[in-house]
Amino acid sequence: MAVKQAQGARVLLGVILFVQGFGSAITEAGWGTSFGVAGLLRWAGVPQWADLVLGAAGAVLLVWALVVWRRKAG
Repeated sequence: MAVKQAQGARVLLGVILFVQGFGSAITEAGWGTSFGVAGLLRWAGVPQWADLVLGAAGAVLLVWALVVWRRKAG
């Protein structure tokens, strides 16, 4: 049961970081504004490239969740 919860947490956190990171980077590049966690980081003085790091961390979590799921399925 704990493994299933950890898998769900990985997917949820991965999606959130992916959308917040890459979504904010795209929004900031296109419209000059950021949103969510990335917007708070920008307000705190964190550089723009941190958005891409957040998005990449989300992608890594999603790939990790996919690998675990595939390993259990087959």
